[in-house]
This record gives sequence, C-alpha cells and structure tokens, in this order.
Amino acid sequence: MSDEAELEALLRQLIVDWENEVVEFKAAGEDYSTGTIGKYFSALSNEANLRGNASAWLVFGVDNKTHTIVGTKYGKEPERLSQLKMQITRDTEPRSSFKDIHELNLPEGRVLMFEIPPAPTGLPVSWQGYWHGRSGESLVALTADKMDRIRSETDINDWTAEIVQDASLSDLDEEAMRHARSAFAKAHANRISEEEIACWTDQEFLNRARVTKNGQLTRAALLLLGKPEAVDKLPAGMFEMTWKLVGQENAYEHFGLPFLLSTTRLYRRIRNIQLRLLPPGQLMPQEVSKYDEQSVMEALHNCIAHQDYCRGARILVTEYPDRLVFDNSGSFFEGHPDDYILGDKSPDRYRNPFLVRAMGELYMIDRMGYGIKRMNEVQAGRYLPLPDYDLSEVSKVRLTMYGGVVDQEYTRLLLSNTGLPLPDVLALDRVQKGMAIPEDVVARLRKKKLITGRKPHLQVAPVIAAASDTKAEYVKAHNQDDMFYQRLIISYLEEFGSASRQDINKLLFTKLGDMLTDDEKNKKVGNLLTSLRREGRIFNAGSRRYPEWELKQGFSAE
Repeated sequence: MSDEAELEALLRQLIVDWENEVVEFKAAGEDYSTGTIGKYFSALSNEANLRGNASAWLVFGVDNKTHTIVGTKYGKEPERLSQLKMQITRDTEPRSSFKDIHELNLPEGRVLMFEIPPAPTGLPVSWQGYWHGRSGESLVALTADKMDRIRSETDINDWTAEIVQDASLSDLDEEAMRHARSAFAKAHANRISEEEIACWTDQEFLNRARVTKNGQLTRAALLLLGKPEAVDKLPAGMFEMTWKLVGQENAYEHFGLPFLLSTTRLYRRIRNIQLRLLPPGQLMPQEVSKYDEQSVMEALHNCIAHQDYCRGARILVTEYPDRLVFDNSGSFFEGHPDDYILGDKSPDRYRNPFLVRAMGELYMIDRMGYGIKRMNEVQAGRYLPLPDYDLSEVSKVRLTMYGGVVDQEYTRLLLSNTGLPLPDVLALDRVQKGMAIPEDVVARLRKKKLITGRKPHLQVAPVIAAASDTKAEYVKAHNQDDMFYQRLIISYLEEFGSASRQDINKLLFTKLGDMLTDDEKNKKVGNLLTSLRREGRIFNAGSRRYPEWELKQGFSAE
C-alpha cells in the first residue's frame, strides 16, 4: 500500500462488501488473544490460496455486528506488534507472517489492517499444528477436500508454474511489458500509484505481478509476455491462437506469443459490423454491434487461462457469418457453465492456478467466475441469443457467441421488454433454440404470456399477439418484419459482396421460425428477393438457374 488515503478507500470497500472467506472484521479489545489471531491467520491464508487472492485481511477496529468503525487499542505499542509477528512466524508451518500491518487513524477511530499472504503453492498453513479454514464467516477446521486441493497445487500439476531455466528478461517483448505495467496499474488502482509502479525495475515488476517465481521466468511469463521466438523455449506444442473465417470468403491467421497482446490483435480481425434491429411498432431501427468487444476479450482470456497446455493444442476462434466459436483444449475444470450464469458460484480451483493468478494481476480476468454472467447480461441487453457452451467432447470446451438473430420473436420480445429478469431471458433463449426447460419455468413463462405452444414445441410468444388484436396493427408489424429480413439480406451483401440463393436461405431460414414449412420459407425468401430486385436495390449477377445476388451501387442497409 502506498498511502493512507488508498488504504482507507480499500477498507471502506471491504466493509461494503463485508465478510467472506478472505476477510474478517473484529472490534478487538486491547488484549485480543494471540492464539485466535493465529487461527485466523491460518484460515485466511489457506482460503486466499484456494481463491487465487493476492492477500487476505484481518481487520481490527470494525464492529462485526453493526458494520461500523469503532476503533481499537490493540497493539498501540510497537513492541506488541513485533512480538505478534514473531509468534506468528514461530507457530505457523510452513513459516509465514503478515505481509504488513497497516495502521489507520480515522475520524471514527484507529483501525489495524493485517495483510495476510496466501498459503504457498501446495502447502496449507497450520497454526500450532492445526490447519484452519473458513465456512462463510465462521472459523472452522480446514476440510479434507480443501486440504487435498491445496496439496495438489504442486509445480508438477501446474504446467504454467514451471521455471524456464534458460529464459531471461531479454526473452520478453518490450511492448507487452509496457502494456503489462499499465494493466497492473488498473488492477491495483486503489492500492498502488502509477508513479510507484513506473519506478520499479522490470524484475521487481514481474515479481509483484506474480509471473516469476523466486525471480526466475516461468512458462506463464513467456505465454503472456514472451517474444514470438521465445516459444522455442517452451515444450513442443502449438502455443498460439488461430482466427479462421468461414463463409462466402475463407481466411485465417495465427497469433503467437505474447498472448497479452495477441488477444487484441485477433479481435481486430473479426468483422464486427453494426446490426440493425427493428423494435415492434417503430420504423427506426436500433443499432448494436455484431459482437460486444468486452465479451469477446473475456472469452479469449478465459481460453488462455483454462487451456490444458499439456495437450500442446492451439486455441481456435472460428468466425461464421452469424456467430463466433471458441475452442480450447481441456474439460471444463470446475463445475458446469450453467453454475456461473447467475453469478452464484465462484470457482474453488483452477487447472492453471499460477497463470490465473498472474492474469488477475494483469487485469485480464476477475478470478471470481463473473465472466459468464457478464457475457449473458451483455448479450441479453443487446437483444441477441445468449452464449452456448458445448462440453460434448471430453477434452474440449466450445463456446458459441451469436452475432445475429436466431428467432425474430425472441429479439422483438427483448426489444419491447427491456426489464425482463435474466432467468426469464435464459429460459426464453432455450425456447428459441428448441431446448427443454423445467415444468415450473414453463408455467412461469406461460403465466407471463411470454411463450406459446405445448411441449416439446414451445415458442416465444409473438409481441403483436400481446400488444393488440387489431388487423391493421398485425399487418403493420409483419410489414416491419419484411423490412428487417430485407435489411439482413442487404447487410450480408455489404459484408460479403455477393450471395447465392443457398446463402440467403441459410441466412434467413432459422430466423423465419418453425411456424412455416420449408416450402413456405423458400417462397417467403423468393418474395423478399423479388421485392428488393423490383425496388432496384439488388440485381442477379448470375443466371436464372444459379442466381448470384449483388448490391446495386449506392444502396445500403440504411
């Protein structure tokens, strides 16, 4: 910590967030038991290790019941705190002590903040021969499960923690190092000033960012910050990310080390055009980007963090006309993706704990499991289908991020009901994709008039049915639907230059819903193309039998 103002800001944020497994508040009288402090040291240190936190906190001078600062007289004599540090060091195994003891003299009273380091990799910390942990706010014995998880965190099991013996600072990319310092400053903005970070040597910065071990470069350091040619110092494998374009045009590009920069470079290759979505009852479309940049970066960083590098496989991002597919090697390591959608679960462990911790220090991931929830909330707020996870292959995780409409009624419903709770949006997303939902959820959505039909053929309820029964408004709404489909065709031609009838069918068939047969959909598409041709907006550059539609010069989807 650099100054009292930053410490005070951190303290007040900890109070707002209140206690969890890595924070404990005590009013603490003048003679608080050293033995109890030792037990909390053991528990908080072990829990910080399990959660990948850089520090845990034991705070004296804050009332546990009222959540207010009341002040403490504990340790006013410097000798008392020195003796406490010595006893903590003597009675912990492996030997440990506080990172620092911060004293704050606030208007409400004096506060002591004991900053506790996480237990070392693979070594749970005991106090006087007993291992302690936390269950919510309670101090408990460290469970066998948690004990095993810490003990399994050995360098042998964590591929990314291995030291690269022949690597040196000259193997690190200068631009990546500059970017890393800036990212580290953002991650620690409430604790460390940019000026202080700028004064650190490269070696000191790398140690603080936790990408080195005992001052030596690790595999994680080379993955995140290494020069492209430094890949030769890693074991044989495909340590790269590949962007692959599939559709009317085909292309690809490989992005190697350093991953800290390669994610942004890959993102720039993705064709992120604006989509125009027409709200019900309106003539002016609402524009959203095809993909949300933060969500794409979140997905890329998750691929890096959770990749099974022992397999030596690349991370693959495939761009289709209406979606992105992210493939990374290794099973979903902790729980199931659905566990994280509502933000109720945080991961207890990681495949690559050393790498994950370093990425957290460099502002790449949050380490609390909120990324999946955030991606779903952002996508719902953009009126598009929610991301899908496919875990059908044992050794692969596949994430699909949609950049287009699957069911027009789902999008219309979100456009007209912007306050729908996320659980309802999740269920409606499953309905539009033909996936099953529980009976109680079916009853809830039906009561809200959000779905129609009978299982297993449920459908998102048309907005026009809920808004009005008048024939004039029904016709008006469906005319607007035709305008939407025409805009999709023109946007496709703007992006890809031309399209066959088969391309247009692929673009629109899934968006026309299940109410129409394939023959009816084929006729509908034909009518849309005919209408655009008669309006002089598109023309057939191919033959009657094999049409190739192109956009007339000067026309767009506007």
